[in-house]
Parts: sequence; structure tokens; C-alpha cells
Amino acid sequence: MEVRLAAPRGFCAGVDRAIEIVELAIETFGPPVYVRHEIVHNRHVVRDLYEKGARFVEDLAGIPEHSVLIYSAHGVSPSVREEARRRNLRAIDATCPLVTKVHIEAVRLAREGYRILLIGHRDHVEVEGTLGEAPGHIEVISSVEEARRVAVPDPARVACITQTTLSMDDTRGIVETLRGRFPDLREPRKDDICYATQNRQNAVKEMCKEVDLLLVVGAPESSNANRLVEVAQARGIRARLIQDADEIRPDWLEGIRSVGVTAGASAPEELVQNVLRKLRAAGAGRVKEVRVAEETIEFALPPDLKHLAAAAAT
Repeated sequence: MEVRLAAPRGFCAGVDRAIEIVELAIETFGPPVYVRHEIVHNRHVVRDLYEKGARFVEDLAGIPEHSVLIYSAHGVSPSVREEARRRNLRAIDATCPLVTKVHIEAVRLAREGYRILLIGHRDHVEVEGTLGEAPGHIEVISSVEEARRVAVPDPARVACITQTTLSMDDTRGIVETLRGRFPDLREPRKDDICYATQNRQNAVKEMCKEVDLLLVVGAPESSNANRLVEVAQARGIRARLIQDADEIRPDWLEGIRSVGVTAGASAPEELVQNVLRKLRAAGAGRVKEVRVAEETIEFALPPDLKHLAAAAAT
């Protein structure tokens, strides 16, 4: 049995930045620091940060005044920011800059009087944050069928934006449907699906030419990890989402000549290496990397972290 290893895989620049922000906040201000929602969707990352002093909350009500609060990489709505101000919390924004770009676009389009169609999953925390930027102006579209049915007040004033972690294939079908119904559709200036999501999906597509089974390391809550599974399945490849090597079942490997391994953008490389060790123990031979892109992007730390740190030092 051969192994094909996707590259790029695992952590993206936004996830690296978010985790670094939490670690620096704990180091600077001391524990506990509070994080609105899981900083990223991975139980191993969350557990590690919890042990260092991070506390993950969905409701701000129980956070003591003047505590440090970090917004997760998925972003939050303005109502959450306002509540943090009312409660005198010291907020640090770890929202991925690519998510922030979508928020800014939503606000701008709403001000210009557009009906905004947000392509994404209604129950995903990123979508909840984007919705909050322009309540009353945004409607979520999750499928081609919904795109066929959606009604808008003025067909000449319609725009679409997307959740950053979707499947490019699924998004393309929805956008084409909307474009066919609304010839004046205003599309994003730049593709909202992030570079890391695109690269990881492209690597899966390439591996699907060679593998019989794909193992995707990621959390069930991770949108981008689930999309990797769907990309493989759409190409007729068996795909399994696993949180770690312990979830691999021996019967999955029976009759498999080549297995692909990748990881969602919230999964640490250590988990991938554990999967490779388990596959070797099961008789896997050489590992061949399938690289489709080089990732060199880095995001700067947020100014509010620096400002709070400077204030704490005086």
C-alpha cells in the first residue's frame, strides 16, 4: 500500500495567527484569557490552549469585567463586539483577515442598497458573524435549489458574497444559477473562498487521480475539512474524516493499493504524522508528496493586541 500526502495541508496563515494571538495573550496578561467560540475547530488545539489558560465561551455573560476576550478566527457580529464594550472587556480580534474582507464587503454592499446573497451554511459560526454585519440586507443561500427559488426586492440590485471555507465546485454552481437569474448580479471583486481552502481542495483533486481511499484529518465542525471529504467523494473516491489516527479502522485499508492523506486548515501537522505512523504500522510503504502550491502568506498580529500589551506594561 502506497501513501500520497497532500501539500499544502493543515494549518493556514489565519489559523497560525489565531493560535499565536491566544498564546501571546496568555503570556502577556496571564491566565485565564477568554475566547469567544473555539479559536479554531480542532479539539486538540483547543485542549492544548485550555491547558495553557484559555477558556472558551459562547456567552459573554459569565466573563468578569476587564478580562481579556479574544474573538475566534471565524469572526463575530457587531452585536458581540458591542456587548464586549458594555461589559468592559479587553477585546483582541483574531478574526482571519480573509473573513474580515467578507465582512467589510457586506457592510459596503448594504450601504449601497444591495440585497446580499451570502453563499454558505446557515449554522456555521463564520456565517453568523457575517450575517450580523448587515441584518435585514443578507439572505443565506446554501444550495443551487435555494438559488433558483430566492426572491429579491430589486433584481437590478443583487450582490453575492461567500463563506470562505466552501467547496469551489459547489459555489460555482450556485453563482452560475444566480448569474442566470440576475444578469446584473454584483459578484465579489475577488473570490471569497480563501487561498488555503483552494489549495487544499486542489491537492485532493490531484490525489484522487491516484488513490483508492482518502483520509482527511479534521474536526466534524470544520467546514473546510468536510469540504475536502466532499471533493473526493464527488470524484468517486472513498473518503473518511478523522480527528486523529486512533479513528482509523483496519477494515478501511483492506484491498487498498494507495491511500491519500490530507488535513483541514485547523489540524496540526502532528496529527498528520501520527496518521502516517499508523499507516506504516499497517504495512504502508513509501510516502509520496503531492504538492500543488507553495504557501508563503503570513498575516500580521492585530494592533489591539499590541495596544493592550503596551497598556498593561505601564
